[in-house]
Amino acid sequence: MKIAIVGAGSVGTAIAYASAIKGLADEITLYDLNGAKATAEILDLRHGLQFVPPVDIGGGDDLDACRNADVVVITAGAKQQPGQSRMELAGVNAGITRDLVPKLFERAADAVLLFVTNPVDVVTFVGQEVAAGLGVPVGRVIGSGTVLDTSRLRHELATRLSISESSVHATIAGEHGDSEIALWSTANVGGAPLPLDQQELDELLHETRNAAYRIIEGKGATNLAIGLSTARILAAIGSDERAVLPICSRHEFDGVGEVCLSLPTVVGAGGAIEAVDVPLSDDERSGLLASARAVRAAIDAV
Repeated sequence: MKIAIVGAGSVGTAIAYASAIKGLADEITLYDLNGAKATAEILDLRHGLQFVPPVDIGGGDDLDACRNADVVVITAGAKQQPGQSRMELAGVNAGITRDLVPKLFERAADAVLLFVTNPVDVVTFVGQEVAAGLGVPVGRVIGSGTVLDTSRLRHELATRLSISESSVHATIAGEHGDSEIALWSTANVGGAPLPLDQQELDELLHETRNAAYRIIEGKGATNLAIGLSTARILAAIGSDERAVLPICSRHEFDGVGEVCLSLPTVVGAGGAIEAVDVPLSDDERSGLLASARAVRAAIDAV
């Protein structure tokens, strides 16, 4: 598999690093308008090739680095600043998306596009609209969604309960952002209901929603965990795993219309294959609808 990554900033390089360590690809390319930055990151990664499964790492400032890629990961865009919401990035990054998508499919006609750029729900929708005009199925344009948010929630639960993260089963759905919700009604630890009251659940959701703000305030950006969570999605695509992950894909809501947001979805070689019909409580349905409205409002504004 060839993975091409657009954007050689801290997120793009973390995705390349995680993908190389996990042996996800035969070839990884990094593209960035800043050729010196891309070249430096490529060289840094190449210097560790002795310690990872065989992979060819290349790229530079020529978009042809993405040619014939099986998956193109898009991380390019304006960076979220301390105190800034993801939705405030929508206008600039939607414009970048409209410019990039045709150029990428021109070079990699059969690729799956995986957006990591924020606000991921908005740019994924914009990317799908552009792709549809080129005859590309919307399922081949997806976003990283709440895969990372879900991992953050599971970490918070595991810490609170002194249980391994791998034994915690809980999902964040909706917007990757301030209106996201936790699907508490199906959450469990080893098949048992969570031994927590509503106040504790609300605290955990608050911690999860605000995790990125805390990291950005302290170090300027989130990059390591998003690198790992994106690599998890890439693994599902590359092996046609048909894994259920809360990626960002297209859904329709009564009174709202079509939006992109995250729900448990089967992921394989073609991108988003189908959404899983997860049972929702009345509160979860209301929260998901509110999240869909927030995303739709941002889409309409760009």
